[in-house]
Amino acid sequence: MEIELITTGTELLLGRVLNTHQQWLGQRLADSGHTLSRQVTVPDNGQAIREAVQTALGRAGLVITTGGLGPTSDDITRGMIADMLARPLCRDDSIASHIESFFERRNRPMPESVLVQAQVPKGAVVFPNEHGTAPGLAIEVSPNTFHESGKPAWLLMLPGPPRELRPMVDDQALPFIKKHLPLEQAFHCRTLRSLGIGESTVEEMLLGQLKPLMDRGLDLGFCARTGQVDIRLSGSGPEMPALIAEAEATIRAAIDKQIYGTDDETIEQVVVGRLIATGETLAVAESCTGGLLGHHITNVPGASAIFAGGMLTYSNEMKQILLGVNESTLAQHGAVSKEVAVEMAEGALAVSGADHALSVTGIAGPDGGTADKPVGTVWLGLTSKGSRPLAIRKFHPYDRETFKHATVHQALEMLRRRLQKTG
Repeated sequence: MEIELITTGTELLLGRVLNTHQQWLGQRLADSGHTLSRQVTVPDNGQAIREAVQTALGRAGLVITTGGLGPTSDDITRGMIADMLARPLCRDDSIASHIESFFERRNRPMPESVLVQAQVPKGAVVFPNEHGTAPGLAIEVSPNTFHESGKPAWLLMLPGPPRELRPMVDDQALPFIKKHLPLEQAFHCRTLRSLGIGESTVEEMLLGQLKPLMDRGLDLGFCARTGQVDIRLSGSGPEMPALIAEAEATIRAAIDKQIYGTDDETIEQVVVGRLIATGETLAVAESCTGGLLGHHITNVPGASAIFAGGMLTYSNEMKQILLGVNESTLAQHGAVSKEVAVEMAEGALAVSGADHALSVTGIAGPDGGTADKPVGTVWLGLTSKGSRPLAIRKFHPYDRETFKHATVHQALEMLRRRLQKTG
């Protein structure tokens, strides 16, 4: 079955807003055994939306639109599609009641115009929006006059804001698709997430070993990001769970040290989860990452049980004042050095009383590099109660944002490996 995604929004085409829907929806659909065939972005223009939807219905069994369901003048998707399908709009009292209570709970006056979101094309299935006011809608297009065979298709309309769309997809849209557009065979998928090894190296190490399983139907895929590689094992059919299990065992035998998690796990979730399990605590001392390390840690629910706190010591003076880094160490070795990384971590451990402390100090660029310490150089420090301090030099010759994310991931991986050894 072909699936097409249509994202609407002039702001997306102007580059004012990042279009994250294709990546996120594509992954969610693929994990459930469905693959996007096409994706197109169109402006908030009735003719453009109409043409995109009609063309998609002429090819696909499932068409998904995002955006254009709100109460403002440029939210025209609902009305345009209702007109295109000759479905009159009818007031849905349950949606109207939800919208009114949404404003009441927030003690905000409700503009009368927002009730346009309670207008639903006749016969549509409603997906209530627990995180906003615009409901999602599902319409069976039958007969499908846009397809040469008249074959029925489903049209799903979802709200644009990610905070509303994502829970609606997980809680309502995907179960709806599973019920109304079931797969011929059960789909199975397992993703192994690795750090510190390149995509080409992973493929070279694994491809030959996994080829016999691939010949039997296993689908092997690699997704590379900066410093990370996801290895996807998937396929359909009754023997696939056994094939995936055999493939995972083979991969772990080859690169188990680099594998930090599975499926949707992040490195910060793995580290925080391990610390919660052991009852240990963590503090961080950051320079070049500007608080991003602490941000990643505190994004994980339950982090308050293990995170003592962080010190953002961007300047040399703050490294001395807050962490007790010696002035002579800074003068002799410079802020970006093994010695300073160790003293930063030791200072964070002493100040916080935590069981572990991570430190990061580096040159994010584009200026500030030298022949000995080019832009992208970073030192990671780790101290733990009862263990000798550790410092590792890394090189991330990227833009500032990518540099910071790569540094955070490697710092957390450094701690994960220590926790793995002591566990």
